[in-house]
Amino acid sequence: MSTRLSDAVTPPDPEVVAADVARALAEDVGDGDVTAALLPDTDDDAYLLCKEDAIVCGRPWFEACHRALDPDVKIDWHVGEGDRVAPRTVLATLRGRARSLVTAERASLNFMQTLSATATATAAYVNAVRGTRARILDTRKTIPGLRHAQKYAVRVGGGTNHRIGLFDAVMLKENHVRAAGSIRDAIRAARATQPSLPLIVEVETLAELEDALAESCDRILIDDFDAATRREAVRVANGRIPLEVSGGVDLDTVRAIAEDGVDCISIGGLTKHVRAIDLSLKLGPAPH
Repeated sequence: MSTRLSDAVTPPDPEVVAADVARALAEDVGDGDVTAALLPDTDDDAYLLCKEDAIVCGRPWFEACHRALDPDVKIDWHVGEGDRVAPRTVLATLRGRARSLVTAERASLNFMQTLSATATATAAYVNAVRGTRARILDTRKTIPGLRHAQKYAVRVGGGTNHRIGLFDAVMLKENHVRAAGSIRDAIRAARATQPSLPLIVEVETLAELEDALAESCDRILIDDFDAATRREAVRVANGRIPLEVSGGVDLDTVRAIAEDGVDCISIGGLTKHVRAIDLSLKLGPAPH
């Protein structure tokens, strides 16, 4: 039996999916698939096979790839978006024009294997901190051109999105503090300039933490604090402003970090260190 993680996840924007797929097919197909042209252009069956334990993600992109080349293709999903599946699971069966099935194969698999990888990695971290107050966040360290897709995959895996880009939240780091002269002055300048946007402030010391708490912001990032300093930061903050940890986080360390009482743990590896899930699309009837 599968366990679905994504029932409450908002579906991706169809326009984003269509644009992603158009780029992928343009770079792969060019002015025509010369190899697929060797096949008879008749109806055929195909099946999508997952060869390892994974969280399924990317169905909208997979479908869009195939429908862009054969609007009449029939795709029957045997699993849901966000389901955890075992090795050798048939995810879907297809019926359509043989040439179109073959031409769409690589682009559709590229989306599924990449997004399933992000969802699977995210789910591992979410499971590792289960029972604590910590939420697992992504970062902007995404594959160029696939940010919305990968951030969707993080949500499917049970994680939470950090800011989408440079436009939807103000994030003050060392350079901003240096330019303003202090944490306090940097926060005041940000609030005056962008009063309606969320404000996240990175601090490097407990003294800077005290300044950020005094001025107020939406979240404080304690970057590369050791364990003792991190626990002291949690004590000092005392729940007044959510604390986020970034840096030095992996599956071996994330549980201990969460148990220190922080609110958020952001992990660039969810989208940056992607190891594609092993999938294949084969012509013919699915194995029983």
